[in-house]
Amino acid sequence: MIFDVDPVFSNTEEWWQSIPEDVRPSKDQPFYHLLAENDETTYTAYVSEQNLEHDESGRPISHPEIGDFFSDLEEGRYRPKSHPTH
Repeated sequence: MIFDVDPVFSNTEEWWQSIPEDVRPSKDQPFYHLLAENDETTYTAYVSEQNLEHDESGRPISHPEIGDFFSDLEEGRYRPKSHPTH
C-alpha cells in the first residue's frame, strides 16, 4: 500500500549504493513509500516506480500501520487520511 511518494530519489546515497549496480534503479523517477507485507512479516519499503507490482490478491491489508494512513476499507478501497505533504 503506497502511503507517500517522492517525485525523484530522496533516500541516502549509501542506501542507493547498496543496491547491486546491475539492478540499481535510476534516481530520476518517482520513489514510493510502501506498507509492505509477505507471508512472514510486515515492513515499510522504499521502491522505485519501475519496481512496483500491482497486488492482484484482493485481500485486505494486514499491516499494523495501515490505520496511521488510511481509514477503513470501504467498497474495496482504503480511503487516505489527511496528512501534510512534503
